[in-house]
Amino acid sequence: MTAYAEGTPCWADAMFADVEGAKSFYGEVLGWTFGEASSEFGNYTQAYSDGKAVAAVVPPMPGAEGQSAWCLYLASPDAKATAAKITANGGTVLMDPMQVGDFGSMLLAADPGGAVFGVWQGGQHEGFEKREEPGAYCWAEVFTREPAKVDTFYPAVFPYTAQQVNDANVDFRTYSVADRPALGRMAMGQEFPAEVPSFVNVYFAVPDCDAAVATATGLGAELRFGPMTSPFGRFAGLTDPQGANFSVIDPDTTEGEMPPLTDV
Repeated sequence: MTAYAEGTPCWADAMFADVEGAKSFYGEVLGWTFGEASSEFGNYTQAYSDGKAVAAVVPPMPGAEGQSAWCLYLASPDAKATAAKITANGGTVLMDPMQVGDFGSMLLAADPGGAVFGVWQGGQHEGFEKREEPGAYCWAEVFTREPAKVDTFYPAVFPYTAQQVNDANVDFRTYSVADRPALGRMAMGQEFPAEVPSFVNVYFAVPDCDAAVATATGLGAELRFGPMTSPFGRFAGLTDPQGANFSVIDPDTTEGEMPPLTDV
């Protein structure tokens, strides 16, 4: 497995008060299987698709109980250096760089708009063993109320170039690494209730968006939007039974032309 280029989404995990419930839910919706809980690392449990690591679930640490949420990790060759860049450019380091055995080093941070993300410096564990295929991570977007601050922040911390979608009805930007789109940025408008904070939305690929939505809602998930078809695929937004937001996308079912982009 090749190490991920700096700034590339390389891993995702989530804390769940009911880990067995989460395993059952995502096993049904995304076809995941799960390894043994790692007791020395807080019962961290990896999820697999076709035998390849795609994510992890973990019970909350004492004192950290709260609403479940997916956390996306961006690759870094030096977590301590990335932490310094985060602080220098208006972000907040929520958890200082921490060595996780021989697996690698991690930190948690918030961008200037308040969206939380992780940073992963890979060791033995470099990240996703499968992506952009059914059952695996496919894409992510930073939904933010502070697009100007965020657009300055991310390219200063990571080696991103940026392109803006030419559409008067939506403020959307992509951040790329080596000319490959890595992350989207969506400005939050009036359609988002004021109490909804900035967040990172993680998309998992599925072979059939409508079937995945039907399975998820049948298991108690809430449909937040969609399914809808776009030039990027047919997708929908969901909230799982424990309150974690995520999206599913069938990237092979597309409609319409790709929007024009302008370098910024």
